[in-house]
Amino acid sequence: MKIVVCVKQVPETTEVKIDPTSGTLMREGVPAIVNPFDLYAVEEALRLKEQFGGTTYVITMGPPQAAEALKECISMGIDEAILVSDRAFAGSDTWATSYTLAHAIKTIGDVDLVICGKQAIDGDTAQVGPGVSEFLGIPFVAFVKKIETIDLDKRRIRVQRMMESGYDVIELPLPALITVVKEINEPRVPSIRGKLRAKKYEPKVWKPDDIGADTSQIGLDGSPTRVIHIFTPEIRRQGEILDGDSPDEIVETLYQKLKESGVVL
Repeated sequence: MKIVVCVKQVPETTEVKIDPTSGTLMREGVPAIVNPFDLYAVEEALRLKEQFGGTTYVITMGPPQAAEALKECISMGIDEAILVSDRAFAGSDTWATSYTLAHAIKTIGDVDLVICGKQAIDGDTAQVGPGVSEFLGIPFVAFVKKIETIDLDKRRIRVQRMMESGYDVIELPLPALITVVKEINEPRVPSIRGKLRAKKYEPKVWKPDDIGADTSQIGLDGSPTRVIHIFTPEIRRQGEILDGDSPDEIVETLYQKLKESGVVL
């Protein structure tokens, strides 16, 4: 079984700062981590390998320093890592990112299952997973909380998709792409052997030509959307304490205020 996990290196959320002049994220000197949701995808890939055998790959698109995120996945037990990196990819939105990752997965070839975290904590769009599946032309299920069964002979996978009031059971053909939630497992701690392997490991680096990407579809030129400005919303807190001789009187006062504000008709 050949499994690919898509990961992203993101800024540590507690350290995110915004340049007041340019309105962009300040990444210089800011600690970077593997997107936390992606670690659940890595763990699930490792568990499937332990059950079915095969090869696991981890892939990311980013600058050279994103190799550190890949090495962390290697330390957990992933077999191979690929960094898709070139200045031509700079400025990619979720559409161009999905296009790029899909072409990289096609380059790997004969992939049975692609696993992604449900979303990245820096953008929170949850668009790349489904975007990759669309470019690959394979079935997709989001918010997977459990993989029930995989039948490699019949080329089928059955999963549980988390919903607000329970879960759906969905069966789909392989190859497929799923995005997983944190309820699916508990990511393992890298072993000493894994850390030693990761320290020596050098991920493969692929450029646009290596994955057969159309340069008009990648980077800023291939992005239908652009981030013009990022800012921290101003926090406004306005409260009022309602007094009254009884709960009923306070409720009536609250009702009248809501009515005056148009919340209650």
